[in-house]
Amino acid sequence: MYIVLEGIDGSGKSTQIKLLKEWLENNGFNVETITEPTDMEIGRLIREYLARSDADSESMQRILGLLFAADRLMQMDKIESLEKENTVVISDRSFYSSFVYQEPLEWVKELNKYAKVPDLVLLLDLDVKKSVDRCDKKDKFENEAFLTEVKQKYLDLAESYDNIKIIDANNGPNKVSSDIKKEVAPLFDICKDCIL
Repeated sequence: MYIVLEGIDGSGKSTQIKLLKEWLENNGFNVETITEPTDMEIGRLIREYLARSDADSESMQRILGLLFAADRLMQMDKIESLEKENTVVISDRSFYSSFVYQEPLEWVKELNKYAKVPDLVLLLDLDVKKSVDRCDKKDKFENEAFLTEVKQKYLDLAESYDNIKIIDANNGPNKVSSDIKKEVAPLFDICKDCIL
C-alpha cells in the first residue's frame, strides 16, 4: 500500500504521517516513511534551487519540475521493493505537489507519467491564514496569495482523482488523525473500534 499526504505548507503533514505510522504499526503493519524532495543528490539540489532569489521565475519553475520528476523516479524502485515486502509506504508529498506547484500543468504531467500512482492520497485542507501563521516565512512561496492559488489547485485535483480524500486540517491534530484513520482503516480491514 502506497499512501501519500498532500497539502499546502503548514498543513500538518509531518505530524500526521508520524501518527499514522504509529497507528498502523500498533495494528501489526510494517511501515516505512519517505519524503519529497529526498535526501539524495537531486533532492539536495532541489532545496538549493528553491532557496534562490529567482526560484519563482518561469525558467526556474521548469528546471524544478524536471528535478522533482527525476528525484521522484529515483524513489520508485524503493517504493515497489517495500511493497513487495508487505511494507506500507507513507510519503510526504508526491507528483500531485508538482501538479500544483510547477507549471505548465500538461508538461508537468508528462514528466511524471512514470511515477507510481498512490493507492490513497490524503489532502490536508488547511485555511490559508493558518498556513501562513505556521510557516517560518523564510520561503518566498509561503505567502497568502501564492498559497491560496495552490490550495485551490489541490481542491481542483481532488475533484479529478478518485484516490484523493480531503481531510479538514483546521481541527486539532487528534481530530485530524482520527479523520485520517477513518479513511485508512477500510483499506487494511482495521476494526472501526480501533480508530480512536
